[in-house]
Amino acid sequence: MVVWRELLVAMRRRSDVATALLFFVVVSSLFPLGVGAEPNKLRAIAPGVIWVAALLSSMLSLARLFAADHADGTLEQMVLGAAPLGVIAAAKAFAHWLVSGLPLVAIAPLLALQYDLERELYGVLALSLLLGTPVLSLVGGIGAALTLGVRGGGVLLALLVLPLYVPVLVMGAGSVEMASAGLGGQGQLLILGAMLIAAAAFAPWATAAALRISSE
Repeated sequence: MVVWRELLVAMRRRSDVATALLFFVVVSSLFPLGVGAEPNKLRAIAPGVIWVAALLSSMLSLARLFAADHADGTLEQMVLGAAPLGVIAAAKAFAHWLVSGLPLVAIAPLLALQYDLERELYGVLALSLLLGTPVLSLVGGIGAALTLGVRGGGVLLALLVLPLYVPVLVMGAGSVEMASAGLGGQGQLLILGAMLIAAAAFAPWATAAALRISSE
């Protein structure tokens, strides 16, 4: 129910969804223009550039994750309602990923064409994003809840969540780099999977605690 509601709200704000996706495309496309067209250099930077662009794109809509509910009083009803707040937080994070993370997973292999990335690495890149971007939404939900209603919350949100995003970035880009070197990226992908399980288990309840603090 919460997921469906969030998707309907996102459909009414198509410009926000389009902005995040366009940001991802533009940032990923600017690097080949800036560093030149040397194929080996492009292949070397491709995983890191695409992952950084996906990370920043996912952050664009984090500040609005709970802002509308806080402004119209819906958040107070959620806190006082019968449904567990952690489940609601998990549903909102999942809806955020469907809107801002899943499109990035779908379009990333197309953007990799600009970097002359080997075809066999497209699957590793997509899988790493598929495992890693939900972690960004779950962890980002904690930061969005902690900075709710705070003046200058967008900057504070970035300062809070970016250090927590670093392990996901390193493992995500590293899986593609290891696969490119012929060493296989299974280890990094397994770590990303473990991060996803841990985030899914604990992040919603941490977000719920932060929402209770912000609503007081």
